[in-house]
Formats: sequence, C-alpha cells, structure tokens
Amino acid sequence: MIIINQNLVVNNKKIEVLHKGSRGIPIVILTGMGCSFDDWHEITEELSNKNKVIMFHRPGLGMSDIGNQSRTTQAVADELKQVLLQLKIREPIVLVGHSYGGLCAQHFVKLYPNHILGVVLVDSTSVDFSVLDKLNLPVLEKESTDEAWIEKCNIYSSMNREELSKIISPSLTTKQRQFPLKIQERLLEFQLNPTLYKAMCCELKHWKKDAEIIKGLGDFPDVSLLVIGRDKEYCIKLGVEEGLPESELRVFEEKWQELIIDQADLTEKSNLVFAGQSGHLIYLDRPDVLIQCITDPSFLEK
Repeated sequence: MIIINQNLVVNNKKIEVLHKGSRGIPIVILTGMGCSFDDWHEITEELSNKNKVIMFHRPGLGMSDIGNQSRTTQAVADELKQVLLQLKIREPIVLVGHSYGGLCAQHFVKLYPNHILGVVLVDSTSVDFSVLDKLNLPVLEKESTDEAWIEKCNIYSSMNREELSKIISPSLTTKQRQFPLKIQERLLEFQLNPTLYKAMCCELKHWKKDAEIIKGLGDFPDVSLLVIGRDKEYCIKLGVEEGLPESELRVFEEKWQELIIDQADLTEKSNLVFAGQSGHLIYLDRPDVLIQCITDPSFLEK
C-alpha cells in the first residue's frame, strides 16, 4: 500500500494532501469544518487496502497555506478539481463528505457530475440548514450561534501557538489515543494552528450563502447516493449528561434528522443509514459502519 503525504500547489497555495493506496476506485473524503484528515486514520487504512484514498487539508488547515481567497464551498470545489488533475485521477470518484465537507461535496457534484461514481454524505450539513436558526433553543444557542463561533475563531486566529495551548489545552479522545503516536502528535499540533481558526471564521461567514448558491445550481445528478446519519437518541442522551435541557435537544435532533432524511430524496439511487451509538463524528464513533457502507458492492450497483 502506498502512503504519501505531499504538498501540491493549487491557486498559488501549498495544499497538504494525503494519498493512500495504489489501485481500485478513487475515494475522496472531504472533512468537516475545523477537522483533520488524520481523524480518519482507521477508515483510510482499511479503505486503502483495495482503493485509492485521497484527502486534503483545506487552506489554513494542517500544513496548507491559508492564502487570501474567501473560504467558500465554491473554492473547495475548485481546489478539489485541481488536486484530482495534479494527481492524475481521471476516472470517476466516490466522493465522501462529512458535515461541512458534505456541503462542499454537494457543490462539487452539481458542478462536475461526470467526475462522480457515487456520493456518501456523512451526517452532512444540509443545503436547508438555515431552518435550524428558526428553532426556539435559548440554552443551546447561548454559545453556539454562528456569531459566537465567529467571534471565538477571530480571537483564536490572532494568537500564537503558545497562547492557544494555554486557552485550548489540546487533548485527544479515547479513540484518537488508539492511533499511532505520530498521528496523535499531528492531531494535537493541528489544534494549535492559528490559521485553522481564521479558515473556520471565513467558512462560517459564507456557509449560509453557499447553501443557497448550491440550491441554485439545479438538481442533484442521478448518481448513487449513500446518506449516513447520527443516532438521535444517543446524541440526546449525551447532551443531557452534559447538563443540557432534553426538551431543546430533542427539538434540535429531530429537525437535524429530518434534514438528513431529506437528503436521501436527492436522487432515486439513494440509501439511508443511521449509525447507532454515534454522535456527529461518526468516523470516530462508528468507523465500522462507514467502512461497511462504503465498501458494500450494492452501494454503486444502484
């Protein structure tokens, strides 16, 4: 198995790329907002046994230069197109997108349907996610509005690594501590990069407009689609354990699940799966579900 961490130059910016595997169908994975491709270590190790797996850190994340371009889903689609060209990936790909990466995936698919063999949306941000802002959730919204996150990211982006370390106190989850030591070290360093928060701030400022732009690009192409959502009751339970009100959690999770279910209607060639005992980070909570679903031959036979 070939494992390559390399830097490509895309739009005059250095882009950090992970390329595993040398044969089979190319599987491209787009991470969520503020997330490292190293979090997918277990999944990429397994998938690359029989497939080419490609991931990259968007500008500002990991070793990728931040640049001056606005961080939009259109920018990500353009960068992905360039990465595929430079890696000489000419055959259709399976495109996997988690959370915000799922929003980016939907943009790419509508622009370049001929590049797509299949799509996997992993607890993906919906193009209709703005409806979540209309919910009456005073406690949950206290510190989780876009404005609050933008303010926090702005502050973090102005700090150096030492200052960030004192504020954030970077740590690893139980799952992450099972990864190889080198991967653990990279994950800790990833959290201390000021440009990470600059990129997140810019993505947050644009993502609602991006969603409307994606809707305006026309219908989703007629390709195989796998929609994987989190476990609603499991998320409610975790939130209650953190001291959050169950009533608000239930309202939010029911609407989120409704948006996930709606994504399965994007094409007639779709399948909907909910990963039991999983929160939003399905790739850490239930990597087995993702691996099984993506490698199931029936996924691309629809």
